Amino acid sequence: MSGPLPLSRLAVRLLPFADAASKGLPLGQLLRLSLFQMSVGMATVLLLGTLNRVMIVELSLPAMIVACMIALPVLVAPFRALLGFRSDTHRSAIGWKRVPYLWFGTLWQMGGLALMPFALLVLAGDTVHRVPFAGEVLAALAFLMTGLGLHMTQTAGLALAGDRADDATRPRVVALLYVMFLLGMGLSAVVIGWLLRDFSALRLIRVVQGAAVATVALNLLALWKQERVRPLSRAERDRPRPSFANAWSDFAKGGDAGRLLAVVFLGTMAFNMQDVLLEPYGGEILGLSVSATTLITALWAAGALTGFACAARWLARGLSPYRMAARGILIGVTGFSAVIFADPMHAPPLFFAGATGIGMGGGLFAVATLTAAMTMPAAGAAGRGLALGAWGAAQATAAGCAIALGGLVRDGMNALALSGALGDALNTPATGYSAVYHIEVALLFATLVALGPLVRLSFLHPPTHDTGKFGLADFPT
Repeated sequence: MSGPLPLSRLAVRLLPFADAASKGLPLGQLLRLSLFQMSVGMATVLLLGTLNRVMIVELSLPAMIVACMIALPVLVAPFRALLGFRSDTHRSAIGWKRVPYLWFGTLWQMGGLALMPFALLVLAGDTVHRVPFAGEVLAALAFLMTGLGLHMTQTAGLALAGDRADDATRPRVVALLYVMFLLGMGLSAVVIGWLLRDFSALRLIRVVQGAAVATVALNLLALWKQERVRPLSRAERDRPRPSFANAWSDFAKGGDAGRLLAVVFLGTMAFNMQDVLLEPYGGEILGLSVSATTLITALWAAGALTGFACAARWLARGLSPYRMAARGILIGVTGFSAVIFADPMHAPPLFFAGATGIGMGGGLFAVATLTAAMTMPAAGAAGRGLALGAWGAAQATAAGCAIALGGLVRDGMNALALSGALGDALNTPATGYSAVYHIEVALLFATLVALGPLVRLSFLHPPTHDTGKFGLADFPT
């Protein structure tokens, strides 16, 4: 008869992600590696949360310019499939594949964040000698550098984690990394909101450059001794690399891939047009402070985590990912409706609830379409990584277009409304925001229409599933 477990082993067993560890990737190294997701989440909060509100409300910049700036790093993301493919086939003299991409991604991300606050001050005209378009060029460069570093770091980091994990624990490892990304967003939103509770230009510079230093520290700690040094021979380095074009051609031949990518594009457009507008809406229309509106990102992350938990349970019970995507869309419609009615009802709590609903609906939709891409049959040289890269490319391109379009629509509708062209009832700054939210609801219904044939096919070919115990391995990755 065995005795009681030691306290240290019992504590490890009680950790939520203890079963993600393996012999090749112990729990301590896994948790340390996951820190790169914390830095990515922190940069995401700055790009899509705090800085857009500061630029529109505090610095009085047009939402069109702000939306285009924030869309720049998102539009880099379609190259993630190519970045991942290049890191797969990278050959260095010492055998590293992922660490070089992690390191240079960190440098790009840090450089963009270090430049960003000064670029914003120049863009706002806070200089003695104004150089034409200097602010626009500097801000675009800062956002582009941050976005490139963010996507390079995350792609290489996820690939490194997949390399080190074994087949049994890989789904749990990817699940942990996704949760760490959302945790990084939530914690960063709370900390940044607290630091900016008394806003000033100097405090903004300190916070953003502090985030740049934290990025380097977290990523260095994450990648330290994570990839083995294995010197390559001259023959191994000179061996021809696989062709990305051939693999992409094989993927394009597969069944419902085109319709799925169309659904991903439409749904992502619908869920992301408000990315640049939710916090300014709370500040300009509802009168909330910088600290209060920054908490919206934390609520969005909490909603997304709730959506992931629901998705995990529903997938374990055999629910079709396409039907789960439809549930996410309907939850999104409810969330946008709550945000729309928050202004006429003068109800900030309704606004916060709507933001949480948007996060939950978007999380469900993203997990559902990602799961569908993972399980989609491929042909020839096309593999699961390419399918996920195509999903990421469609999602990121749609997100970038949606963010830019959201700013254009808001500015255009406000110009018409405040000029009196739309009548006295709509002569208010809330009209532009409301127009964007209504367009997003319409796009969600269009996504349901595109999703219909895939839902019908899921009834003809129901998924097989294990009805046993629900565990972390069932968490969508």
